[in-house]
Amino acid sequence: MSANGPVFHLSEAELGAMTSDLDAMHHDLTLPALKNSLAEWTEDIRAQGDTGHDEEAARRLISDRRRFLIRAAGAAGGLASVGLLAACSSSSSSSSSSAAASSAASASSTSSSGGMADGSGQKLSGDLQVVAMAASLENSGIATYMAGIKAATAGKLGTVPPAVVTFATTAMAQHTDHMKAWNAVLTAAGKMAVTGVDPVVQPTINTAFAKVKNVAGLAELALMVENIAGETYQNGLSVIKSAAGIKTAASIEPVEFQHAAILSFVLGKYPVPSAFTGVSLARPPSDYAV
Repeated sequence: MSANGPVFHLSEAELGAMTSDLDAMHHDLTLPALKNSLAEWTEDIRAQGDTGHDEEAARRLISDRRRFLIRAAGAAGGLASVGLLAACSSSSSSSSSSAAASSAASASSTSSSGGMADGSGQKLSGDLQVVAMAASLENSGIATYMAGIKAATAGKLGTVPPAVVTFATTAMAQHTDHMKAWNAVLTAAGKMAVTGVDPVVQPTINTAFAKVKNVAGLAELALMVENIAGETYQNGLSVIKSAAGIKTAASIEPVEFQHAAILSFVLGKYPVPSAFTGVSLARPPSDYAV
């Protein structure tokens, strides 16, 4: 497959099959898990607010959190393995629809400016600060794929196989689902939804995107964004206090690494470069100005 530059390491059929499997797993496994944990978290927030728990409740939370972290580590590893196996297989499941792409485009319509997220003046702390930062990071992911799709369809990246645009559209739609999940937590707590990009990461993305000349360059940029997101959620497992919040992060993390695995295949890299997920690229909530 030609990509007008560095060697493209997958056939269009292989990339199409990986994307179909990715989409199927998202709708059959990870999205239902995300919705369940989100419902639990928003119910907790509505019931007790974001002011904390009494001493006994706090002790129960610590105990629940420890048990969940043990389970989440196994679950995330299992889902990542499923993602890798699916990336190596074929599937007849359909890719994301154009309606999902339209939804993603609408959700990130204010994200391409690179400015501060809406609601940046809110007095957020604790888990809600983590949530706001995560929502802005998802918006950066949406904006990155949207810009890539626009450049590809405008002929600015040379010859771009349709399967590349299909993968980008699918990944963008999944980032939109994640962004909506984080914002649902904020609105459940009576806060404003975050509709802008990550204020710290976005300038780096913008600089890198200006240098993208072909599909391989775009894949490298998208891989960077996915690894930052995945490691941020990995770090979130030890930062988020709410047990339901940890479940939410744990249901999103494997999807970001599935995106990264496919992008690594595209670039001819090993899809799982390390046996253990690092956190060196993780975004600290303290970087999110509120």
